[in-house]
Amino acid sequence: MKKTIGLGLLFTLLSSAVFSQTADPYMWLEDVDSERSMEFVNQHNTGSVDVLNKLPTYQPIYDKCLEIYNSTDRIVYPTTYGDFIYNFWQDKEHVRGIWRRSPKADYIAGNPKWEILMDIDAMSEADGVKWVYKGAAGLYPKYDRFLVSLSNGGGDAVVIKEFDVNKKAFVENGFTVEEAKGGVSYIDENTVIISTDFGPGSMTTSGYPSQAKVWKRGTALKDATLIYTGDINDVGAWGGVMRDGAKAYTIISRAITFYTSETYVWMDNKAVKLELPEDAESNGFINNQYIIALKSDWTVRGVTYKQGDLISLDFTELLKGVYQIQLIYRPDEFSSISGVSATKNKLLLELISNVNGELYVYTFSQNVWTKEKVKAPEYGKISVVDADEFSDKYYFNFANFLTPTTLYYADAASGDVKAIKSLPAYFDGSKFKVEQFKATSADGTLVPYFIVSSKTAANNGHNPTLLYAYGGFESSSLPFYSGTVGTAWLERGGVYVLANIRGGGEYGPKWHQAGLKEKRQNVYNDFHAVAEDLIKRKITAPEHLGIMGGSNGGLLMGVAFTQRPDLYKAVVCQGPLLDMERYNKLLAGASWMGEYGNPDIPEEWAFIKKYSPYHNLKENAAYPEVFFTTSTRDDRVHPGHARKMVAKMESMGYKVYYYENIEGGHAGASTNEQRAKSAALEYSYLWMKLKH
Repeated sequence: MKKTIGLGLLFTLLSSAVFSQTADPYMWLEDVDSERSMEFVNQHNTGSVDVLNKLPTYQPIYDKCLEIYNSTDRIVYPTTYGDFIYNFWQDKEHVRGIWRRSPKADYIAGNPKWEILMDIDAMSEADGVKWVYKGAAGLYPKYDRFLVSLSNGGGDAVVIKEFDVNKKAFVENGFTVEEAKGGVSYIDENTVIISTDFGPGSMTTSGYPSQAKVWKRGTALKDATLIYTGDINDVGAWGGVMRDGAKAYTIISRAITFYTSETYVWMDNKAVKLELPEDAESNGFINNQYIIALKSDWTVRGVTYKQGDLISLDFTELLKGVYQIQLIYRPDEFSSISGVSATKNKLLLELISNVNGELYVYTFSQNVWTKEKVKAPEYGKISVVDADEFSDKYYFNFANFLTPTTLYYADAASGDVKAIKSLPAYFDGSKFKVEQFKATSADGTLVPYFIVSSKTAANNGHNPTLLYAYGGFESSSLPFYSGTVGTAWLERGGVYVLANIRGGGEYGPKWHQAGLKEKRQNVYNDFHAVAEDLIKRKITAPEHLGIMGGSNGGLLMGVAFTQRPDLYKAVVCQGPLLDMERYNKLLAGASWMGEYGNPDIPEEWAFIKKYSPYHNLKENAAYPEVFFTTSTRDDRVHPGHARKMVAKMESMGYKVYYYENIEGGHAGASTNEQRAKSAALEYSYLWMKLKH
């Protein structure tokens, strides 16, 4: 049945749309590359950089950061394909990087014999394009061909080209996809499943593909066979291939929202839907067991599996509509799952317990899962880096705030673990201490946070303190090792704080869901509570407290200083969302409405507008002099957010700092030089504001 809209309502909708557009005098800054917009960018870049790079801290921080980023002592992280270890590497000789490989045995022995496959610098010079390497997907089982993704300037949209690693050349008349957001996966040597921009009507309102097609070698893309079409208002639809040893399944994932999806298996020339909870998270296959994580309770045949559980289902039976379910792991109140991966025969489970990492190997035998804890260091972050699909060997990382990151090589079958490579100690960790406290939020919730400080630091309220948080998308903020934080901040007398506020995943799905949509203010209350607790403990004082966050964390920064300018002296707001009335109309913004809500629905705009930084700016407020950063080539979070906020604040008479890297994508930088410059600008700004 067609819905009709009354003339009165239609007039109201049209009027509000016109009003919204005309009421924002800075909307022209959303035109990313216009001459007027770039004049604004260049003018502000020059003004801010000219101040910040003349500070006495700038050049020492830049030099040290560049030395760290270019160091040949960095860990060479592996990606295993067959008999080779693949690696992407950047240093001062390879600014844009090289993609290379070494025989696996040589890498494990600590004497890799690198063979350069692709020189991104040389390719950029030859093509006249600032290429950024975005990854490669290989052809099972020989892995002699790869589908390589390259971005012009670092954005999410990529060009995909087929590459022959033995010939070290792109395949003549091979699979090639023009620049778009999407993806391609091999089904076999001559067939791929592809999701991309196929032309008008093929992309969602979020800017992602809505269709999946099967494409045969030697045919035109326009002739590819359409196998699935989602809804234009979905986040997107992607085709892919998931492997269970030699067995491969062609999968279609329809992302309805950011947190809900449907999964289809393409078999017998039809898409077979897996009848599973829409908010369940797929974690692949092992020995015919399909692994999923539950984000809400699920009752099957009278048995209720709990929110946060990790379960497995017999996949052969699932395809018949029969549920044979085994519980793998059930977290307690203070635990959650941070990662799931698999070797040939073993399941690797990364856990967080009281915001510290643990790693377990799970074995499935006789319809029962058993576990064994990996002999890994404690009190830090543990993450699986790579797992070998042809054996039970794998690699994992361990790091904490004061211990340089170490890469380990392990055997999931025998339990053997050995350290392969550690980062050098970029700063003397023995001079510092790590403490964990909990702040009480507005609703009584206890919010954990870490403090890293000098052992000799006095709690006198005078310590320059940097508070960092993210608070969204079920992303956990865990202990980490950073030469940049250590040398640019800690060694210079700063205190570093990492807050585990709601919206993240530190305590599982419930911790995340407590900050969704109408509950969003919980996230910001948690952040303010940590700041107040730092002040109460006399770690610092408002005049010495700076905050930093990017992307969703950039939104957090915008809310923090507009709601509580009394708490913060310095703000580094990186790649932020700020205009929450229009965020869903800019680039990938519509895909995040499951997190924030839909501002086009009056009931939801009612709670969004209460915290939207762009709409909550006030005249004559005691705001700190904020430092906004973004990238022209960020095609995920629109640079217009930061640009418009700067323009509006300046029109109100507020002084701000602004730096927009012309390339870099959502990461903000494409080269080590750009990364070093950004770090030097940000930390110099912080020292200028916080040290008296």
